[in-house]
Amino acid sequence: MSKVVVVTSGKGGVGKTTSTAALGAALAQTGDKVAVVDFDVGLRNLDLIMGAERRVVFDLINVVQGDAKLHQALIKDKRLETLSLLAASQTRDKDALTATGVARVINELRQKFDWVVCDSPAGIERGATLAMRHADTAIVVSNPEISSVRDSDRIIGLLDSKTLKAEKGEELDKHLLITRYDGERAGRGEMLTNEDVLEILSIPLLGIVPESQEVLRASNLGAPVTISSPMCAPARAYRDAVRRLKGETVAMSVPSDQTGFFSKIFGRRAA
Repeated sequence: MSKVVVVTSGKGGVGKTTSTAALGAALAQTGDKVAVVDFDVGLRNLDLIMGAERRVVFDLINVVQGDAKLHQALIKDKRLETLSLLAASQTRDKDALTATGVARVINELRQKFDWVVCDSPAGIERGATLAMRHADTAIVVSNPEISSVRDSDRIIGLLDSKTLKAEKGEELDKHLLITRYDGERAGRGEMLTNEDVLEILSIPLLGIVPESQEVLRASNLGAPVTISSPMCAPARAYRDAVRRLKGETVAMSVPSDQTGFFSKIFGRRAA
């Protein structure tokens, strides 16, 4: 059965779009058919991260408004045959998204793909609420710093009130993805620990992606880090997150500081 996943955050710049690309590619690498959809109308960065910016002819707004068919707008990834992209418009306003049009597009995508991964705009405005409305699962992306965590808490409130599942009284699966984690800084008290973030947000932890130049390098190359540098620590973290998303039990490792710090919630020391 097809699943719609929204990747969301309350604050911009936390790695939401790079995470959407990395998770989408990792899902496709398992053989599943995956569509990544950019809901960030007006900015349109997912196509850059995917290396497809020169291949965009029709976009999400064109399909929502009926100016193009879905198959005309979908861009097949040249590296993974089971991965496709539906880009956002860079010239239109978010008000061009209509609830009816988005519902129709999501339903069409459900029929074609195993996973529909929606890259939501940051914040709580219209684009974000439409991106999350049809979700079966939400991945809340947060950096381990207080303003990011506070804004993520607001997004969790929206997920519990503004989605179709919430309106039906059903539970929306929510997962936390901590990005840009630096174990040394956390150990020195310069950023929140993963325990701090979990205590505030109180949703299951999907993964912890360490701070790494490989993520920036991958973005500049126009490739998800799970494709461009599959053996680096962030790529491994994203692949493990995908395995958990698919229901596997995978041990959670936390990027450690120089003293071998590991989160107390996992009850073990660094090897």
